[in-house]
Amino acid sequence: MPAPPVKPVALPVAFAVCCGGVALFSVMDAAMKGLSLAIGVYNALLWRAVAGTLMGVIGMAALRNPWPSASTLRIHMIRGAVVAVMAFLFFFGLTHLPMAEAIGLSFLAPIIALYLAALLLKETIGRSAIIASILGLAGVAVILSGRLRGDYDPKALLGAAAVLLSATLFAWNLILQKQQAAVASPVEVAFFQHLVMLGVFAGGAPFLAVAPDMGHAPLIFLAAALAFTSLMALSWAYARAEAQYLIPVEYTAFIWAAIMGWLTFGERLTLSTLAGTALIVAGCLIAARRQPEIAAHVETGAV
Repeated sequence: MPAPPVKPVALPVAFAVCCGGVALFSVMDAAMKGLSLAIGVYNALLWRAVAGTLMGVIGMAALRNPWPSASTLRIHMIRGAVVAVMAFLFFFGLTHLPMAEAIGLSFLAPIIALYLAALLLKETIGRSAIIASILGLAGVAVILSGRLRGDYDPKALLGAAAVLLSATLFAWNLILQKQQAAVASPVEVAFFQHLVMLGVFAGGAPFLAVAPDMGHAPLIFLAAALAFTSLMALSWAYARAEAQYLIPVEYTAFIWAAIMGWLTFGERLTLSTLAGTALIVAGCLIAARRQPEIAAHVETGAV
């Protein structure tokens, strides 16, 4: 069943909603990093999924959103499973890297998506994709070079590897997202993403789950509310404006990550991180000129 037609809105409205969604996701990343450091990545994601699922049940009921068809449910299940693994890798990396550095590395996802589109959607890889790839790899090399100077922390390199692997999965997520946006409402997308993630993480609950202290409850619900609201905001915006107009907004996530990392964790922004991210973003924007719909939603904290 296709999603109901959306009402057109002025481009500045969609642009503003997209800006808000990206900013909220960055705040959510900071909340999740704090939770992951306090109770572990697994438990942070498990309990956020519990809280997000409860919010989704309320939202689905309040908006009387119908239950999806079997074909749509299959898309929800696949994307939710991919996002669960992707989120675990990303937040694991975030516990070992400054926020701005992790977000910078994650921007490689749209470039990887071009090659997945060629593999899965049989699309042609053109010159722009090759140029984007070269710039993206150069950006990654520059960022990692800052980790290889002098006495480096092996855990930081492990974190960088986790973020890069997460970006690869997120590239597949971008392909799935194209299918999902055409058949589901924003609240449905947010609800099933949290529900499927809960199902994935629940498998390890008998061995890994630890009930959080009541002091952690506010941060868990805050992270869930930020993730749910941000996902809905971006879904709403991208349903009402062409991706090519909204893509530049996504890269403001780096600014927000740098601000939140500094305010919350006292993280410094290094020159290598700034220069490497600039190269990756340049590559993504070149790729976006060819296939803006695939280059959308580049912020991997959007999970």
